[in-house]
Amino acid sequence: MITVGIFTGYYPYTLAETIERAKKDGMNCVQLDLEFKDVDLSQGNITKEKANMVRDAFRDANLPIVAISAYTNLTHPDPDKRQKNIEYVKEILSFAREFGCPYVVSETGTYNLESDWLYDPKNSTEEAYQEFKQIALDLAKFAYDHEAVFLVENYVNNIVGSVDQTARLLQEINHPGIGLVLDPTNYFDDSNIDNVDPTIEKIFHVLEDKIKVAHAKDCRRAVDTGEKFGGGFAEHNSFRGAGAVELPAAGLGVLNYELYLEKLSKKYPNIPIIIEHLDEEDIPRAKRFVDGILKKVGV
Repeated sequence: MITVGIFTGYYPYTLAETIERAKKDGMNCVQLDLEFKDVDLSQGNITKEKANMVRDAFRDANLPIVAISAYTNLTHPDPDKRQKNIEYVKEILSFAREFGCPYVVSETGTYNLESDWLYDPKNSTEEAYQEFKQIALDLAKFAYDHEAVFLVENYVNNIVGSVDQTARLLQEINHPGIGLVLDPTNYFDDSNIDNVDPTIEKIFHVLEDKIKVAHAKDCRRAVDTGEKFGGGFAEHNSFRGAGAVELPAAGLGVLNYELYLEKLSKKYPNIPIIIEHLDEEDIPRAKRFVDGILKKVGV
């Protein structure tokens, strides 16, 4: 059966209370955000002892860590910030096994100076793609040397956004140190938000073999075309979309969840799916929704 979990950053508490609340909400696994009120896991402050403590706390709670968040702008136009961001991902990759999970996730970045989530015309250039490709290859090799895997999470406004761009990157790198977080909502913009199913079909036709972890949020056409934010510990937890598409919690948009989970379960019947893009009070509803669709499709 597909297991259902959540980003830990939707519980902005101590380590123990985060675990308690995730268990109370019926979660079976988590994607680990390195932010707890009583444990400093910021850049430069991760240690083996801290990582093992976090790992063991989740193991004692029978709540496996299935991925670790390292979301940052890997192509930041400021070279000093870019290098710091790359070093941040490498730091987490180097400690990933100490946290009990090899998978470390980041988006692909943008040249936009104002936001990690907004489009910049340079993002669509071959130069930008080649620049990110070299960064991703370096991270894949670094991850492999540390028995970890760098997971790309595409987003339509970033350098790698479409199904074809994602497939090209993974095919051209073709390294055991890189994989994909599948979030179908990240592929939608003004051109395809009103025609969801063909994009879902294409995702699984083209990218099926690269998926390691899945995400559960939703998508719908936006009224406000600016950036949208809600609750959450870190920016990647509070982000709710930008431009023509809003990204609310699972069950609040137009994503065909039956089709998504049917396709996912055929190739990955035991994959973890991680709930996101919601406020804490909405977690029980979103969990019931995802569980309900999983039962409907028999997984």
